[in-house]
Amino acid sequence: MESIGLQTIDFVIIIVYLVGIVVYGIRKGKQQSSEDYFLAGRNMTWPIVGISLFAANIGSNTLIGLTSDAYQQNVAVYNYEWMAAVVLVLFAIFFLPFYLKSKVYTMPEFLERRYDGRSRYLFSGVTIIGNVIIDTASGLYAGNLILKIIFPDVESWIIIAFLALAAAAYTIPGGLSSVVHTEVIQAVLLIFGSMLVTYFALEQVGGWNGMIDGLNQMRAAGDVEKTPGEIMSLIRPASDTRMPWTGLILGVPLLGFYFWTNNQFMVQRVLSAKDLDHGRWGALFAGLLKLPVLFIMVIPGVIAIVLFSGLDISFLKYTLPESGEICANLADCPNMTYPVLIYKLLPTGILGLVIAGLLAAMSSSISATLNSASTLITMDFVSKIKPDMGSKALVRAGQIATCVLVILAAAWAPMIESFASLWEYLQLVLAYISPPIVAAFVVGLFYKRANANGGFYGLVLGYGTIILFIILQQTGAVPAFENFHFLLQVPMFFVISCLLNIMVSNMSAAPAAEKTDGMIWTKKIYTDETAELSALPWYKNYRILSILLLIVTAIIVIWFR
Repeated sequence: MESIGLQTIDFVIIIVYLVGIVVYGIRKGKQQSSEDYFLAGRNMTWPIVGISLFAANIGSNTLIGLTSDAYQQNVAVYNYEWMAAVVLVLFAIFFLPFYLKSKVYTMPEFLERRYDGRSRYLFSGVTIIGNVIIDTASGLYAGNLILKIIFPDVESWIIIAFLALAAAAYTIPGGLSSVVHTEVIQAVLLIFGSMLVTYFALEQVGGWNGMIDGLNQMRAAGDVEKTPGEIMSLIRPASDTRMPWTGLILGVPLLGFYFWTNNQFMVQRVLSAKDLDHGRWGALFAGLLKLPVLFIMVIPGVIAIVLFSGLDISFLKYTLPESGEICANLADCPNMTYPVLIYKLLPTGILGLVIAGLLAAMSSSISATLNSASTLITMDFVSKIKPDMGSKALVRAGQIATCVLVILAAAWAPMIESFASLWEYLQLVLAYISPPIVAAFVVGLFYKRANANGGFYGLVLGYGTIILFIILQQTGAVPAFENFHFLLQVPMFFVISCLLNIMVSNMSAAPAAEKTDGMIWTKKIYTDETAELSALPWYKNYRILSILLLIVTAIIVIWFR
């Protein structure tokens, strides 16, 4: 049986990195006030904001999920990545100015400004649950996949507990400042490591043409179902089981909208920007960083089809959760695609560096979600229950909340094994959480008549509709629901939630002027902003930068259509 090839130098690199990042994170921490602890003093510049957004998004769970789906002949998974650039442009234009002007700590707090406290607490509770079961738990699960290979005899719960402790070690004492500064280091390491994996994978397969030739040969031999053109295509037919073009147009943008513009764990980084310009530039920079993901994180999964489809991977000692047997075929455990790539292709030293990068990505996502969830608990619940608490007491409450969340996420992480793939888990849960929230923000920003009752009952009845749908789907009571693609469910739930908000709002009194003043987007805002931007050079005009970002995005999508 093969070994995984880790040498002493690899272990040294991994240990030095983990210790170093914890020490660095603690030193960069700020906790003089609640604003320091939860929003890094609102003093972050655009490169830090952009890199932090990217690092928080591209954790080890996303990296493993993207490569896994690409190995399963689904390069269309990249549609989630390029769509982020489009969503972030809309975010910079319409929503970010209102967020920063309101000086809120949390997204639920903003929803309270527009509607009332009921919507705030409901949204906050949903977000906290989402942060624990989607982002934190999946990050721990992905980290466990990597370390379980190195330490196969160690129980998964021990590895998960260790990873949770490592991520919490600097998040708890340092707050968002620690998180953001360490994310910059981690993002650089992750990108560099991903580029190395792509380089060695292309070298092994004989370059881009070698990859295409290999796929053609496997197609001729009947080893793959699709042609290279179909595998590499981003735009799939409506009958596609993974990403139909209808779901790409209607569902993916809404999932991205929630993730990038409503999710506390992402938006909190932009709230820390020193001003609106830096917030906008940072958001657009994050969108730009998402575009190369196709080449450094998705394409390696395609190369793995050629290199490792017939490989006996029992040397990884990965145990299948259903049977308890060691997985011998990559097709049976596609989440192992990225580990196989790094362990089979990378030389000593570089292997340790890339594993450190994976752990960096895991740590980045976990620390981000822990900090954002603790912010929600502290600012949306604790500060309301005890309004006389001082700034230092609020910081202490946030630290305690982080400890509790770490434990809950570590307990949930093993449950992810029951899903077919890590990426499927991430998107499916997100599909059920996001539509009512996106509807509340969109209606609230563009429909002046929306009131507190509409906002609250739009959320309650929206989630009620989703729960009813899940019950009917799981019981088979409505046959049409059983194969209803989740990306088409998302727009359906969104429209229903919007209509419920509007209908209930019109059944009661119009909102008071203080609820809508400065909270509704109007054409005048656009006109006034045009005059302000006319005095700026092109490279500081976020509209011009947005157009350039969209052009680059369109070129990539058209090339791989």
